[in-house]
Amino acid sequence: MEKISKAQVKLVRSLQQKKFRDELGLFVAEGDKCVEELCKRFELVHLYREGENASRTEIEQMSGLRTPQGTIGVFKKHTICDLKFDICDLTLGLDGIQDPGNLGTIIRTADWFGVRDIVCSLDTADCYNPKVVQATMGALARVRVHYVDLPKWLSEQQCPIFGTLLDGKDMYETELPKEGIIVMGNEGNGISSAVRSIITHPILIPSYPKNAETSESLNVAIATAVVLAEFRRNA
Repeated sequence: MEKISKAQVKLVRSLQQKKFRDELGLFVAEGDKCVEELCKRFELVHLYREGENASRTEIEQMSGLRTPQGTIGVFKKHTICDLKFDICDLTLGLDGIQDPGNLGTIIRTADWFGVRDIVCSLDTADCYNPKVVQATMGALARVRVHYVDLPKWLSEQQCPIFGTLLDGKDMYETELPKEGIIVMGNEGNGISSAVRSIITHPILIPSYPKNAETSESLNVAIATAVVLAEFRRNA
């Protein structure tokens, strides 16, 4: 491996910021497992390993982690995602998810439950944010993430559109199909009014026991896992 230069250290570090990821068409991943998984789908541009072509200090300078794992990969982004896929299975719609950790966990959860496409609103966090990439644990290699005008895209679909709403029907008392779109909303505000008006099947994750005094809501990543598990159980 070619020895890393100061300019390369600076470039990798710059990829912590979205404007440079967009400008350069690159993103960064850390750790042997994550890098190995992403190589299955994305083009690897640079690979840096501590003790081989980078020092510990250089790895720390490039890393976004408190405790760098010693391996950093730089990959080419996929700039265009084809939205002309058939919704013949479950598809996730994400409306304004802001927290990178939540988005990464949702992508990883979608991978576990066999969801291959996630369609995000334009104000959802960047899936190439290093914190998102890290939280996916390589799931970006198998889950396609699209960014669109979500209300417009949803209005064009001809399948059931489910959304988690407080006034929805208990999902355990609802007949859940094998295919359709499941919309999850913003961490603080839930599903936006523009998207809410398009939902055809509002559903609720009930607390236990029903009507008990509990937290106001579930974390959106946990709620996604609960909903997907129920849909797959009924498949």
